[in-house]
Amino acid sequence: MKQQLDARRLLCPLPVIRTQDKVATLAPGDLLEVKATDRGVLNDIPAWCRINGHTVLETRVEGGEVTIVLQVGNRE
Repeated sequence: MKQQLDARRLLCPLPVIRTQDKVATLAPGDLLEVKATDRGVLNDIPAWCRINGHTVLETRVEGGEVTIVLQVGNRE
């Protein structure tokens, strides 16, 4: 299942916090597409994913908007 999270116009650390909160509601294997305007997410979300066992599948920057697609890992 693919979900979307609009974290545009939010500043660090809110995009990562919102991502964490959303991932907590998803099942392992689900996909989450995060859209943000704070370019800090290019480092922050992949780092958070590595620490928490999730996988970044895609990162795109188009104009002033960043899109990150991640796959939820197992929470054990």
